[in-house]
Amino acid sequence: MSQGTRCRQLAQYVIFESPLNMLCDNPTNYMKEPLCTNFIAKIPTVWDETIAISAEVAKHIVVARRSGKDWYIGGMTDWDKRAVEVDLSFLPAGTYKVEYFVDGINADKVAMDFKHGEAPFKSGEKLTVHMAPGGGFAAKLSLVK
Repeated sequence: MSQGTRCRQLAQYVIFESPLNMLCDNPTNYMKEPLCTNFIAKIPTVWDETIAISAEVAKHIVVARRSGKDWYIGGMTDWDKRAVEVDLSFLPAGTYKVEYFVDGINADKVAMDFKHGEAPFKSGEKLTVHMAPGGGFAAKLSLVK
C-alpha cells in the first residue's frame, strides 16, 4: 500500500531528482493503469532547468522542470487538502498543450481516484489546482505555437 494519492505518486517523479527512476510493485498492477504508466515513462531523468513555483516546508511543494522544449510540473501536499495557484509566467511566450493528472473528487477516500485530461494554456495564465489530503498533481506542457 502506498502513501498518498495516485497523483502524488506521479508528482514524485517530477519533484524528486533521480537519474534512475523505477517502479517497485508487481508489473500487473501497472498494466491496470496504462495512462499513469505511460506518463511515468515519458518523464525525463535529467533536467535542463528547475523552477520552484511554490513551497512551504512540511506543507506543500510545486516544482516545474524543463527538458528540451517540454516542461513538467509536479505538486504535492501534506495531509491537509490544499488549493495552489500555478503561475505559468515562467514559460516562454506561446500556447501549450497541457496533459494533466489531478486528484479525483473522491481521492481523499480512494487514493487511486484521479482525473486525467488535456487542455490548452498560454504563458502567463494562472491555474488553480486542488489537492486531496496526501495528494498531488502532475502535468506535461508541450509548446504548440
